[in-house]
Amino acid sequence: MAKKIIRIDMAKLEATYEDVPEKWSRWAGRGLTSAIVVDEVDPTCHPLGPNNKIVIAPGWVTGSPAAPSSGRTSFGGKSPLTGGIKEANSGGLSGQKIAKLGIAAIILEGMPKDNKWYSIFINKDGVKFEEAGDLVGMGMYEVDEVLWKKYPNKPAVIGIGQAGEMKLSNAGISVNDPEGEPGRYAGRGGLGAVMGVRGVKAIVIDDTGGPGVEIADNDLFKQGRKKLTAAIMEHALTKKDGGLNAFGTNVLMNIINEAGGLPTRNFSAGQFEGAAKISGEAMAENIENRGGVGTTDHGCHPGCIIKCSSIYPNEEGKPLVSVIEYETAWALGANCGIDDLDYIAKMTRECNDIGLDTIEAGNAIAVSMDGGYLEFGDKEGALKTFEEIRKGTPLGRIFGQGTEATAKTFGVYRVPTVKGQAMPAYEPRAIKGIGVTYATTPMGADHTSGYTIAPEIAGVGGKVDPLDNTDKAELSLTFQAATAFIDCSGYCLFIAFPILDIAEGWAGMAESVAGVTGMKVTGDDVIAIGKEVLKKERLFNEAAGFTTADDRLPEFMRNEELPPHNVKWTMADEDLDKVYAWVHED
Repeated sequence: MAKKIIRIDMAKLEATYEDVPEKWSRWAGRGLTSAIVVDEVDPTCHPLGPNNKIVIAPGWVTGSPAAPSSGRTSFGGKSPLTGGIKEANSGGLSGQKIAKLGIAAIILEGMPKDNKWYSIFINKDGVKFEEAGDLVGMGMYEVDEVLWKKYPNKPAVIGIGQAGEMKLSNAGISVNDPEGEPGRYAGRGGLGAVMGVRGVKAIVIDDTGGPGVEIADNDLFKQGRKKLTAAIMEHALTKKDGGLNAFGTNVLMNIINEAGGLPTRNFSAGQFEGAAKISGEAMAENIENRGGVGTTDHGCHPGCIIKCSSIYPNEEGKPLVSVIEYETAWALGANCGIDDLDYIAKMTRECNDIGLDTIEAGNAIAVSMDGGYLEFGDKEGALKTFEEIRKGTPLGRIFGQGTEATAKTFGVYRVPTVKGQAMPAYEPRAIKGIGVTYATTPMGADHTSGYTIAPEIAGVGGKVDPLDNTDKAELSLTFQAATAFIDCSGYCLFIAFPILDIAEGWAGMAESVAGVTGMKVTGDDVIAIGKEVLKKERLFNEAAGFTTADDRLPEFMRNEELPPHNVKWTMADEDLDKVYAWVHED
């Protein structure tokens, strides 16, 4: 059975099943979301207007049997935060269930004429629209609970909290985890606001009785799957009881702090004296001491074998939040001068519930602190900002619009954004390659677009000096292209660690994709295929009005030295321009 695209028109409240056209037939995940956005969304349209769309697509191998850690879902559209193309992806239940229904993509377009809110239920029998006025105003914890009670079979729930309802530029899209809670997010870029404009509060996916994923060459798929699984289980960062499994992504807190690249108090320093208190090691210790539901061995979707997620309990051992990622612990912790894990956990839960990207939220609070609204370290004040956002007060809406809007409101010059999107948890003055990625990726400042932290800090794929500018443009482009391929595959980005160090893993990733799809793909093709995706995205942004002047880090990073290395951002503009010069050479 050939996969179908479901086109959902909210203006007509109609859903149609379409064959996948030839021009899109090679793509899945990010490659497909970006291809559809490029072909169907006017680059100059207003992101919150009627001509934008949300595209949801599982990866090439998502939903296939036993492909390790392959449950990612890509969400695409034009970003209200950056004004450019956006792909944000998430773990959780959605990707595998969509794929098992034989769906290549869901295109959500149009705006309801009646200004009502709807939920959309999708199963093997089709698409059903239901009025969702009863869900409006609810946070995602309550929405997920209500919908799991309403629909049997523990479906995937894709939804927006109050931030999405208010069309705030920092609104993310929630996906529930295997426990049915909203711990997983396509958080970056404000796509939750685009979903809110469509009048959709939630999409429920029940794959019961679905046809499953067809495998073109089962022997090749099994061969590739086994190689990739073996590499994941061998590598120090991804194996059982390895760094990510034992301490989660927050294993990086002490490592990046020691490297002098931990942005602290709104990017004014590269080390935080309280880093150890909010590290993955501290999290694991609290989880062990408190007992109860707490665990450091939690998968964000079925079939994850890395299990870098966790459930963080309160002092009584009852659920507080899942999950506190490294980016989150940094954004709501070190960047705000806060060294209290329990407060970080409470703020993380607020973000999960309201529907906010934790990176953007933490940066917005940090710039308000820099502007004198709060003192750095004011954990009570920081927590209260989320109630302002939830209520939709004027101040709350400012915070919910993200870092740049908040910085303008409080008159702050030190604004750590690129293309309107806030920087993640790596200081580019101290880790140069990730700075090139921040500057040049079509997505705005985004570490996951080209994770040069692997060689620069972790020594994965070879050791590179993070303070040296040499060859960082080429390094970033290679990682951006490899990442684009992984984002098409449906595999978790963390497979990058083992496949960069273990050649059999790299080959296995490509073979598993070839086995499922029938495409002739080997490890030698990965970078070229990734660059095809990057080219589409880059040209969309150029049509939207972006130029090389947008591929720059903030001025303050060239002017201010960053302790403890006392370094500035010194990368030449011409080196940054080389990263995407190839787009116009063909």
